Amino acid sequence: MAFLSGVLGPFILCDLGSKMSAPGSYQAAAGPSSVPTAPPSYEETVSVNSYYPTPPAPMPGPATGLMTGPDGKGMNPPAYYTQPVPVPNANAIAVQTVYVQQPISFFDRPVQMCCPSCNKMIVTQLSYNAGALTWLSCGSLCLLGCIAGCCFIPFCVDALQDVDHYCPNCKALLGTYKRL
Repeated sequence: MAFLSGVLGPFILCDLGSKMSAPGSYQAAAGPSSVPTAPPSYEETVSVNSYYPTPPAPMPGPATGLMTGPDGKGMNPPAYYTQPVPVPNANAIAVQTVYVQQPISFFDRPVQMCCPSCNKMIVTQLSYNAGALTWLSCGSLCLLGCIAGCCFIPFCVDALQDVDHYCPNCKALLGTYKRL
């Protein structure tokens, strides 16, 4: 015992044969439920906790009993039903799949996209048009005294004009980038 106390150091040795309960342990109530039992088997768990109803037993088809085969021997009919073949309807509705495209932001550079008119992958063609920023630049140059024709310079600068994006295949207008 002295050797164990030297090895274990400050740990307390206690007699395992005594009936001491650890602090905070819970005492089970007396009765039939106090004895621990083994968990239920898989079959018991599945049968008790089945969330899906069991399928009904297959019903015999219209012909019951033995049928005679081509060689005269008896054979059993199949134990299952087959689904009836759907009858084509003259008033059938055709289903059309629609693909929704994310909205595209147009800027002053060409954009690669799928054209909604011709449904082809394209890179847009750009066309520059005079917009609000072009006219404001022209007016402000006029007020500064550039009346001799210098006020029309903004109409020659693409960076001051609005940009229209066109499809190169079908020439449809796809979007416009307005600078102001």
